[in-house]
Amino acid sequence: MKSTDSMQNPEERELKKFPLLPLRDIVVYPGMVVPLFIGRSSSASALEAAMSSGRLIFLAAQRNSQTEEPLPEDIYSAGTLCQVIQLLRLPNGNVKVLVEGKSRGLIHEFEFNGEYYSVDVIVHQDSDDGPSAEVTSLMAEAYAQFSTYHAETKNSLSPDIVTGIAKINEPDLLVDSMAAHLNPKLEDKQAILANFNVKERLETLISILLCETEVHQLDQKIKERVKKKMEKNHKEYYLNEQLKIIHKELGKKDEHAEEYKELEVRIASKKLSPEANSKALAELKKLKMMSPVSAEAAVIRNYIDTILDLPWSTVSRTSRDIIFAAKVMDEDHYGLDKVKTRILEHLAVQTQVRKLKGPILCLVGPPGVGKTSLARSIARATSRKFVKMSLGGVRDEAEIRGHRRTYIGAMPGKILMNLKKAGVSNPLFLLDEIDKLSSDFRGDPASALLEVLDPEQNSRFNDHFLDIDYDLSRVMFLATANSVHNIPRPLIDRMEIIRLEGYSDSEKLNIAMHYLVPKQLKETGLSSRQLDISDEAILKLINCYTREPGVRGLERQISALCRKVVHAKVKGERWSHRIDPDDVATLLGPEKFSEERVRPATIAGVVNGLAWTEAGGDILQIEVSVVPGKGKLIITGKLGEVMNESAQAAMTYVRSRSEILDIEKDYFQNVDIHIHVPEGAIPKDGPSAGVTMATALISAIISRPVDSTLAMTGEISLQGRVLPIGGLKEKLMAAVRSGVKTVIIPEKNAKDLKEIGQEILEKLEIVPVGDMDTLLSSALNIGFVHPSRTVKSGTLPEPAGIVTH
Repeated sequence: MKSTDSMQNPEERELKKFPLLPLRDIVVYPGMVVPLFIGRSSSASALEAAMSSGRLIFLAAQRNSQTEEPLPEDIYSAGTLCQVIQLLRLPNGNVKVLVEGKSRGLIHEFEFNGEYYSVDVIVHQDSDDGPSAEVTSLMAEAYAQFSTYHAETKNSLSPDIVTGIAKINEPDLLVDSMAAHLNPKLEDKQAILANFNVKERLETLISILLCETEVHQLDQKIKERVKKKMEKNHKEYYLNEQLKIIHKELGKKDEHAEEYKELEVRIASKKLSPEANSKALAELKKLKMMSPVSAEAAVIRNYIDTILDLPWSTVSRTSRDIIFAAKVMDEDHYGLDKVKTRILEHLAVQTQVRKLKGPILCLVGPPGVGKTSLARSIARATSRKFVKMSLGGVRDEAEIRGHRRTYIGAMPGKILMNLKKAGVSNPLFLLDEIDKLSSDFRGDPASALLEVLDPEQNSRFNDHFLDIDYDLSRVMFLATANSVHNIPRPLIDRMEIIRLEGYSDSEKLNIAMHYLVPKQLKETGLSSRQLDISDEAILKLINCYTREPGVRGLERQISALCRKVVHAKVKGERWSHRIDPDDVATLLGPEKFSEERVRPATIAGVVNGLAWTEAGGDILQIEVSVVPGKGKLIITGKLGEVMNESAQAAMTYVRSRSEILDIEKDYFQNVDIHIHVPEGAIPKDGPSAGVTMATALISAIISRPVDSTLAMTGEISLQGRVLPIGGLKEKLMAAVRSGVKTVIIPEKNAKDLKEIGQEILEKLEIVPVGDMDTLLSSALNIGFVHPSRTVKSGTLPEPAGIVTH
C-alpha cells in the first residue's frame, strides 16, 4: 500500500526498505538517543529483523495512541531512520531498546509479511552548505524564544544542555535538539519532523515556542489567582480560630456561636413543616462551616431568617358568627344587599365545614363603590387580619413567586412577604385590581396566580426563593376588579364573580348622611352642631358636582365643604352653620355638570344612546347627517372595532328596509351618510349602540326627529332583531341623571329590571322591544304592515307597506 502523505520539497532519492516500528505519543528526531520499551509482538518481530540486517529500523508515530494494531492509514508517513544501539530482553517478555536517530524519511509504500510491516522509505539527507543569512537570523530568534520558554517554565533542563544548544551552528541539528526538549502536542512535534525545509522548520518551531510560552503564562496567572483566593480563605479561617481562642481565654462569649445557638433554639421551638425543618437545619449547618463575614453566609442567614419569620402554624382566632358579620357590614356599608347576602352565605358554609373551601370571591364594580372597604369589613366581621396586595401594573412573575436564590438581592414573592407582615397564616388577603395585571419577557403573573387561587393546589404553594412547599389553604383570598374583560379566562374559572353596581342618587344620599359627612366632620375637627349639610345640598353635590357610579368624588366634595368652613372659622370670619343648595355654589364655585345633559332635538338624525363604562353609565348622542355624494359611509368619533361593525350592521338593516320605508332604489348611491359620536377625543367601543345608530339613520333619511327625552340601548342583527346587553342598571341611572323619561331596552333584558331599585324605575318609562320594527314604532311613530300572503317556492315575498301615525 502506498502512503497518501506528500513530502515537502522532497529530493528524488532511491527507495530503501526497512522494518517499521510504530510509536505511541512520541516523536524521535535525528540526533536523539532514546530508550524505548517494546511490548507488541509485531514490534518485537520488526526489531529482530532490524538486528539481523544492519540494525537499521524506521520509526513513525501513530495518529491515535489507543490503536493496538495500527494499519498503514493509522501511521504518519514522515518518520526517522534509526540505528539500534542496544537491545535488552526483560523477564516479563518485553524488550528494552536504545535507538539513535539518523535521518528524516518519508514512507512511500507499506508491505506486511504476516508478522510486521516493512516500508519503502525515501531517506532525506541534511544539506552540507552553510546557512543563509535569513536562516542564521531565524536560528538566533529560535534560541531567544527557547531561552524565554526555558526561563518561564523552569523545566528540568540543566544549564549545560541550554548552553550546549546555544553552541550548535547547524540549523537542522538546532531545530531537532530544541524540539526534542519541548512538550507540545503530538501534531506540533510531527509538523516539525515532517517539514524537510529547514527555513520553514525554524519558523514552525518559533511559532510553537511563542504559543507554548503564552499558554504557560496564562496558566501561571490562573494559578496565582486561585492561590491568592485560597490563601485569603485560609487566612480568614485561621484568624477566626485565633479570635475564638482569644475570646475564650479572656472569658468573652463568641457572638457568632451565640447567634447559631439562638437560631437552633428558634428552629426547635418553631412549629415548621418537616420539609422546612430539615431545610433550616441543613442551611444552619452550612452556615456554621462558613466565615461569618463572607457574602454567602449573609445569603444563608437571610434565608434562615425568612423561614423562621413566616407564620407556619400561627393562626388568629376567627369568628364564625354570621349575625355579627351582618351587623358589621351594615355598619360599614349602606345597601349592597345582594352582595352582603352572598358573602354571608360564603361565611355560613365555612361555619359548617370548618375549612376554607370553594371558589375565591372576586368583587367587580366601577371605582368608588366600596370594593376595598367591603373587604376590610369582611376581615373585621370574621376577626381576621387584613393584608392587601395591589396588582396594578405588576408584570414580573417574581412578584408572585419570588426570585431564585442564585440572583443577587433575591427575596420572596409578595404573597409570602405579606403573610410574614401579617404574622398569621389565616388572614384575609386582598388581591386588589386583579384586572390590571400585565405580562412581558419576565413572565406572566396571572399564570403564577393560578396556583395561589386554586384551592386544590395552594396547600403546596412553592415560592422560588423559599423552595419549600407552603400551605396557603387557610388564607381567605378576595379579589377586586373594575372589569372582567381584562382578567384571563383560567383565572376567572377559579373565582366567583360578585358584581357591585353603581349607586343611585337615593343610595348616595343615605351613604353621605350616614357615613361620609360624619367621617369628614371628624377628620376636620367639626361637630354636627357646628356644621349641618342639608339633604338638598347633598343632592346638588351628587347631580351638579360629581358624575360617578361610586361615592369617592362625593366624599371629596363634602371634604371641600368642611375645609371651607374650617378655614373661615380659623380666620375668625362668620360662617353658615347650615349648608343649603344655594351655599354650595358659593363655597365650591360654578356647577361642573348640568342636571339636564340631553338637548331638545330640533334636527332629525340625533338619537340618545346609553353606554356602559368602567366608571359607570353614560349618555351618547348619536348624530347622523345625509349629504349629496357617491354612496360613502363615514364613521367618526374615535369608535372601536366593535362599534364600527355595529354601524355597518345598522346600515345594512336600513338598506334592507328601503322599500318598506319608501326609499328610492338608487337613493344610497347618490348620498354620503356620516355617523358621528361627539366627544371625539374619547375612545368608545361596544355593541350596544347598534339600535341607536339604526334609528338615527332612519331618522335622518326620512327627516323625522326622535324625542329628546327618549334613549335606547341594544345590539342589532342584520335581520333587525334587538339583542340583549349588559350594564343595564348603570345605563338606567345615567338616563335618570340626564333627564331621560323613556328608555327602550332589549326584550331579553326585561328580567334584569327586578334587580334595579324602585326609585330608578319610578322615574323612567321602560319599553322592552324584541325587534327594530317595534322599536321604530315607539321612537319614530312608524308602523309596519305585514299583509297575509302566500309566498311561492323560489320567489321573494312582496315588501310590506309603511304606515305613519
